[in-house]
Amino acid sequence: MAIHTPGERVAELRKTYSVDRKALAERSGVSEELIRRIEDEGLIPDLAPLLKISRALGVRLGTLLDDRNELGPLITRAGNADERVRFITGVPLPVSASVPPTAVEEPRGLRFKALAADKGGRHMEPFIVDVESNAEQDKSTHEGEEFIYVLTGNIQVDYGKDSFVLSEGDSIYYDSIVPHRVLAANRSRARILAVIYTPA
Repeated sequence: MAIHTPGERVAELRKTYSVDRKALAERSGVSEELIRRIEDEGLIPDLAPLLKISRALGVRLGTLLDDRNELGPLITRAGNADERVRFITGVPLPVSASVPPTAVEEPRGLRFKALAADKGGRHMEPFIVDVESNAEQDKSTHEGEEFIYVLTGNIQVDYGKDSFVLSEGDSIYYDSIVPHRVLAANRSRARILAVIYTPA
């Protein structure tokens, strides 16, 4: 089964609803250039633009991340978690003279692996997230709530004006409307369970 990127989903929905990029930019508050990069280059700088775009198109965030439409319970057995990286967020690595100009800029950030991409009608987005040691994230803000549980390593959560360091077994639950970001604490790799809830 083909995997659809969020950018491909956005392009498909725009075509279905006869909405051009300019109109989507005006409705969502996301720049036309960023929409172009999301669709054409597969760029996902943060979840916030996806949430704004999904709202402007009148669909759930999950619609942009869905593979199938399983309506019953969705079980993911130990060892069978989806290892496909759905998207990577973060500040792109700077282009240097040693990198060919055709090389894609790899973000320094978080690698999201979806746990429920096949579940239709969902309002929560659970992910296993690998927080790279060199993660660089801008703070983001969007509707909803987030829950993070640290599986391995240590993370730093910047939330508003506060900053918290969480270790293995720690968790945090917060309102996503407050500017926030997740980084690797002490520049060492970490893995977290992140659940993002967006209201209907």
